[in-house]
Amino acid sequence: MSDTEPDNGPVAVQRLGARVLGVLGYVGGMSLLFFSVLGSAAGGLASRRGGFRWAALAAQMVRVGVRSLPIVVLVQLFIGMILTLQLAPTLEDYGQLDKIATVIGIGGFRMLGPIITAVVLSGFAGASIAAELGTMVVSEEIEAMRAMAMNPVRFLVVPRVVATLIMLVMLTVVADLVICLGGFLACRWALGPDAYSAYWATVSRETSNIDLVTGLIQAGVFGILIGLIACYEGLNVRGGAEGVGRATTATVVYSLIATIISSGVFTVGFYLFNV
Repeated sequence: MSDTEPDNGPVAVQRLGARVLGVLGYVGGMSLLFFSVLGSAAGGLASRRGGFRWAALAAQMVRVGVRSLPIVVLVQLFIGMILTLQLAPTLEDYGQLDKIATVIGIGGFRMLGPIITAVVLSGFAGASIAAELGTMVVSEEIEAMRAMAMNPVRFLVVPRVVATLIMLVMLTVVADLVICLGGFLACRWALGPDAYSAYWATVSRETSNIDLVTGLIQAGVFGILIGLIACYEGLNVRGGAEGVGRATTATVVYSLIATIISSGVFTVGFYLFNV
């Protein structure tokens, strides 16, 4: 290397180190927020004076879950239909057309139900939570709460995280049923009686409680991650309206990344333990 050529090695190492430290700092901040939520929720439930804000939780459950139900149903219905029609030609070549119900049932319960529902809630609820909290930060409402000795985590974060957790689990149950319904409708309309005559009996026989439970466990984790990321991004907004936009975008992107990574971890764990 000549004396006039720039040495990009140290610069690259510095950038890599900065990114690693940024990721570690983000994970650390999320962990602190998670334990703060746990402490506030446990303290509220243990308080004899009704410290847990049940009315706020109910309002957030309606906002996060009930209002997103039509989108979840629509998306999962078409996922079931599309997956069925994609699988049908290959399975028919091997004389296994009746196995469509098995694939739809197990795949929907274990993976497609929770993941697709989490993706919908990331864009529908996560972005909304981040934008709302970010606006409160910009308008200094959060500082006003702290000045009045009101804990923002207790009053703002806990209801949103708990609501996201509960509603994602409940919506996953609905999604599991709808994706199976989508598969049935595709069989009924396009594939003939050989594919749909014993569809529901096959789904009931081939799927088990463990398929449902593993999907719901994942849904609970996805709900916690989406709620925490949305609240963390919203509470750390900087830069006015532009910062709110960045936080909203980051919430959706990070929620999707966290959902896929955690799903991969669960899949590997279930495979290794033969669950």
